[in-house]
Amino acid sequence: MKLIGLCRLGRDAEVKYTPSGDAVANFSAAFDIGPKGEDGKRQTQWVSLSLFGKRVEKLSEYLTKGKQLFIVASDVCVRVYEKNSGGQGVELRARVDDLQFAGSKDDAAPAQSQTPVATSPHKTGIAGLDDDIP
Repeated sequence: MKLIGLCRLGRDAEVKYTPSGDAVANFSAAFDIGPKGEDGKRQTQWVSLSLFGKRVEKLSEYLTKGKQLFIVASDVCVRVYEKNSGGQGVELRARVDDLQFAGSKDDAAPAQSQTPVATSPHKTGIAGLDDDIP
């Protein structure tokens, strides 16, 4: 079974290494599902995701809480576990096959480094066209 969709990370990725030295990043993501309710909101489905391989070391610093991603995941399964407080818990898990960052550039940049960009009307848009050009 495949899981494909837009999600938002619920926590920073946690990187661990297998005994053979391969990197694994674990993180949780929230997917909006179903139609909007009377309150105008959709239900949220939390999924525990794992990303394996060389990409982990390059991407882990960018996999932070709040980032919006487009995810393609496989090996989707439900894990039932015993809660510390008693009773059973259920977790939806999947392995990330592919991901793309989906937010705006402003989402990726720290707030203090955002500066307005000045553009010249002579270089962009209709205002930059000369009047004497036929």
